Amino acid sequence: MEKVEVVVAHSERATLRVGDVFLKVDADQARIDVEVEAMAMAPIPTPEVLWRKPPVLALAALPGTALGRLGEPSTASPAAWAAAGAAVRMLHDAPLPPWPGRSLDEIASDLDGECEWLITNGVLPAELVTRNRQVAEAALRPWTPVFTHGDLQISHVFIDGDEITGVIDWSEASQGDALHDLAILTLGHEEHLGDVVAGYGTDVDLDVIRAWWSLRSLLAVRWLVEHGFDPSSPGCEIDVLRSRL
Repeated sequence: MEKVEVVVAHSERATLRVGDVFLKVDADQARIDVEVEAMAMAPIPTPEVLWRKPPVLALAALPGTALGRLGEPSTASPAAWAAAGAAVRMLHDAPLPPWPGRSLDEIASDLDGECEWLITNGVLPAELVTRNRQVAEAALRPWTPVFTHGDLQISHVFIDGDEITGVIDWSEASQGDALHDLAILTLGHEEHLGDVVAGYGTDVDLDVIRAWWSLRSLLAVRWLVEHGFDPSSPGCEIDVLRSRL
């Protein structure tokens, strides 16, 4: 008998694994709509959609293992990280999805609100928040939109040896900033940034990638705390913020 494994579960969504099938339960069907359409459009490997019966989406498991986990050393080779960079470049070169992403004004407004909350509630020292807000400013500039994954955590990228076998969790895919994807992929794993950029195959502004590390981490802390995760775990978001001091 197959066991049911809870991959992730919180008030917005849950993902279960039963054998080689992942069952995603999401209260927001628009998010699932985006995921299914984005996977169909993406020019890189994605999970096979087995069936869909709202609010459940069934996906086939990808072969291989995740590139790594935030807060843990990655055992993947430099070649595997470079292959991830090459896959991201292929995605960014693809035709744009028809739906837009978040605007600069929306991101800046959210960032200001989160920084105020972090300081007002004493979650993080004001100096830490202020310094990272300054660093994050470099990401808040106009960009040429590309097809972005939107939440390209290393745990969403699967490898077998040095080859990419697929990318999961496309619910935040949209038109967006290419450097945001590269930043999320390397968040907490700065030592692999050079490998990813080498695989990506073109010059990128490393200061903007570092700015996105700060911005992403500032935006994530409250959500993580409120959904039962710990951003203060070693190597995770708060450590990323501290590394900017």
